Amino acid sequence: MVAYSRIISQTLNIPVKKVENTVDLLAEGATIPFIARYRKEATGSLDEVQLADIQQELKKLQELDKRRETVLRTIEEQGKMTDGLRNRIENCWDIIELEDIYLPYKPKRKTRASVAREKGLEPLASTIFEQKKQDAAALAQAYLTDEVPTVEEALQGARDIIAEWVSEDEQARQKVRHAYRRGAQISSKLVRGKDEEAAKYQDYFAFSEPLKLCPSHRMLAMRRGEDEGFLRLTIAPDDEETLNRLESHFLKGKGEATNQVKHALHDSYERLLSPGIETEFRNEAKEKADAEAIHVFVENLRQLLLAPPLGQYRVMGIDPGFRTGCKVVTLNENGDLVHNTTIYPHPPNSDEYMSRKILQDNVDKYRIAAIAIGNGTGGRETMDLCKDIVFSHPVQVFMVSEAGASIYSASPVAREEFPDLDLTVRGAVSIGRRLMDPLAELVKLDPKSIGVGQYQHDVNQVKLKESLDRTVESAVNAVGINLNTASKHLLTYVSGLGPAVAQNIVKFRSENGHFETRLQLKKVPRMGEKAFEQCAGFLRIRAAKNPLDNTAVHPESYDIVGKMAADLSVTVPDLIKKADLRKQIDLEKYVTENVGLPTLTDILNELDKPGLDPRGEAKSFDFANVRSLEDLTIGMVLPGIVTNVTAFGAFVNIGVKQDGLVHISQLSNKYVKIPSSVVSLNQEVSVRVVDVDLKRGRIQLSMKDI
Repeated sequence: MVAYSRIISQTLNIPVKKVENTVDLLAEGATIPFIARYRKEATGSLDEVQLADIQQELKKLQELDKRRETVLRTIEEQGKMTDGLRNRIENCWDIIELEDIYLPYKPKRKTRASVAREKGLEPLASTIFEQKKQDAAALAQAYLTDEVPTVEEALQGARDIIAEWVSEDEQARQKVRHAYRRGAQISSKLVRGKDEEAAKYQDYFAFSEPLKLCPSHRMLAMRRGEDEGFLRLTIAPDDEETLNRLESHFLKGKGEATNQVKHALHDSYERLLSPGIETEFRNEAKEKADAEAIHVFVENLRQLLLAPPLGQYRVMGIDPGFRTGCKVVTLNENGDLVHNTTIYPHPPNSDEYMSRKILQDNVDKYRIAAIAIGNGTGGRETMDLCKDIVFSHPVQVFMVSEAGASIYSASPVAREEFPDLDLTVRGAVSIGRRLMDPLAELVKLDPKSIGVGQYQHDVNQVKLKESLDRTVESAVNAVGINLNTASKHLLTYVSGLGPAVAQNIVKFRSENGHFETRLQLKKVPRMGEKAFEQCAGFLRIRAAKNPLDNTAVHPESYDIVGKMAADLSVTVPDLIKKADLRKQIDLEKYVTENVGLPTLTDILNELDKPGLDPRGEAKSFDFANVRSLEDLTIGMVLPGIVTNVTAFGAFVNIGVKQDGLVHISQLSNKYVKIPSSVVSLNQEVSVRVVDVDLKRGRIQLSMKDI
């Protein structure tokens, strides 16, 4: 672990002591949200991103150690291990270097070189490779046999062996890598005869650019085209320059033997070295593109999950539609389904009168505070209808993203919640709940179905899932969860909990009534001390007997707050209610060996805002009077909401069915390197229509000069 910490410290430029403490906490089973929030003294207040980086690097090193064991064992079994070789392997912490060391010993399938060795031509290859004796033909005469009847066959076998040696030479591989790293070009060409099928990839039919300048979205687009059989992709440096560098390394003097080595060298480069290194760089470029795409997805998901909630109000959810009507549900303050019906205000039925009456009656009967309307087909028309109705009391009308609602409707989660309801009714419930609490509802979905990613199906799915799960966990714990209303799906993402304990909490709550204190959690089956330590600070109990149970103050710190109150001769509730009392606290007095100023400062900040939801409040939004692409004209300036941020720009909903694209070059009058530095999900923006492609259903927008 000490070696791991030292290497991670150097890689991430984080002090080694902070890394050591983090590694120890992770080994003890602590989660990243818990470490970030409650172990700041140990980590020096590292944030969740830094902690996740440490965890990721630790995983890489552990995997490298497993590979090292395989390498050592394989070479030992071959009887080729030396003290020097063992020392190199044991002290190697770079996976590429380790594989280079291992390559000459790596078991191979039958190769041209292995066939030549079986024919006894390795000594000939060694002599020619030395280039001290230049008469290669004369040297080959001594190796003629029934299996090697001619001089040319002997020389060919020797060249095959030399080619393999060159391909396994560490310095040769580094020279080729250097050439790729410095000047490799990525090129794509259309596969012959695929012109029409590959139309969407026409930008890449004859494309080339330096690999190091290729952005993630372009890399992933080209790879998708290749996977679909429309494009051929190559990554290569300047071959002539690279071969010259290899020749200067391997060729000695002049003569026939040197010519044989040169032949073998070129063959090695074309057949073995370059394809192998190209594969390395393809994988490296893919990993880099994946990382960037995953980062974009993670940031979008985080913003979506942390979108402001309406809160615990009675809500009407509407899943709009034309032919099949609009599914309407009413939900109580806890999101429970109270009533559902269907209205048909739009063509072909166009029963607007009865639809208005049903909506008015439901709003009055159930005292609805807000209406959530899905943003799919018929969404704008339904929103116009609701806004035009005069209700007996004020009602806010919101348009809500319904991305993934249909997937939720058909999911096991929805079937478990509403086994007897139609899929479209379940979708309307999800839309209503998304307004009340986006986080609580969206955790029920696979994040990939939420619709805020970029090439999410093309990236490494394991890494994507890890990152998205970590993001959901981070968002859930950043907000804090109401212990007495949270679903098992939401509780699953709370630090230290999992599906089994989350289910047990819900069952315990059902059988025993609402939790009155955090300490009651210890009575939940399978809730051990470690799990309680990890989860308790992230769970809230509204109107709890102990007001600290509705704050982010961890139970392990309750005594500290009690001492602060006692020193001021007041109660803990008094300390929370009165800011002037908190201003009298000298935090230095409460510093101990295990509790420092970071934790004490957090405690004081939490007492300032107990139970406050950090997400803010939901706000309704009004679109301009446009409903279709045909309503748009070039130069029109419109209000919109950012629905997705990618590496190449942002998509904005301007009130028509198709979102428009603000290309990265159109985001600002200033140069923009990263779109997320200018815009964020759900941000309200003003955009100008630059182009409308009715045939392809595309809208080009700009935010410049507005």
